Amino acid sequence: MGVSEPTARDLGELGLIAAVTSRLPTADSVVLGPGDDAAVLSFPDGRVVATKDLLVEGVHFRRDWSSGYDVGRKAAAANLADVAAMGGTATALLIGLAAPPDLALDWVLQLADGLRDEAAVVGAVIVGGDTVRAEQVVVSVTALGVLPGEPVTRAGARPGDLVVLAGRLGWSAAGLRLLQRGVTDGPFVEAHRRPAPPYGMGPVLAAAGASAMCDVSDGLATDLDRIARASGVRIELDSAALHDDAVDLHDVLTGGEDHALVATITTPPAACRVIGRVVTGEGVVVDGAAPPDGWQHFS
Repeated sequence: MGVSEPTARDLGELGLIAAVTSRLPTADSVVLGPGDDAAVLSFPDGRVVATKDLLVEGVHFRRDWSSGYDVGRKAAAANLADVAAMGGTATALLIGLAAPPDLALDWVLQLADGLRDEAAVVGAVIVGGDTVRAEQVVVSVTALGVLPGEPVTRAGARPGDLVVLAGRLGWSAAGLRLLQRGVTDGPFVEAHRRPAPPYGMGPVLAAAGASAMCDVSDGLATDLDRIARASGVRIELDSAALHDDAVDLHDVLTGGEDHALVATITTPPAACRVIGRVVTGEGVVVDGAAPPDGWQHFS
């Protein structure tokens, strides 16, 4: 008989935490890292950007479709993009892991590596977290970050602003559909497993004068509607400007989890694509018509 693969049960909670934290680097901003009741961080101007996302097995990922490393990259990306959408840069992540006792240790270590490597893209590190037994895998990530200037909220869009996009849309949705059909590789599948948000464009757009901004996690139409409602304006999108030869317009408008950045601004940076404009009124339209709905968890 072969030797069975180690599981979370074999190590126990403390052993599992020790196995994970041994793979994680630190940073100058970390005064006290993993191992105590809480971490201690240093923030230069006293302000902290904070955000949290949950990834639930069967809702956001499937273990037969994505490796632990994929899930780690995806979980970190969802949070790092939220910090970027405020005009900030993430510096630290806190990780919560709920898992069944028979979850393979190798899967957990891959998850840690994925979280670590995605955080490293923006210079962030993992500073602590928690583990608990559960019937399915749940990954909870809290990101903390710094702001070089004022935060860019959803409520500042003004008539006369242009609507601009940084990053790609619709690729994750296309990848999910392929996975459902049994296709397990290719650029769209990779985009679903590991999003590639344009993190650096958040601070760039903020410095260029973005009046409102968010990351596209639930679909462009849905997330822009949140900006329109918060700002009390109407957003008009141009389907020709949204055109992507790789994916169809429905996926561009409704597909979530690409974590592109969408912003309203008077003079956009050259790296962004202008996709519409802000006018007086309410809601979001595409070529004058209401767009399809994006993702809603409880609808």
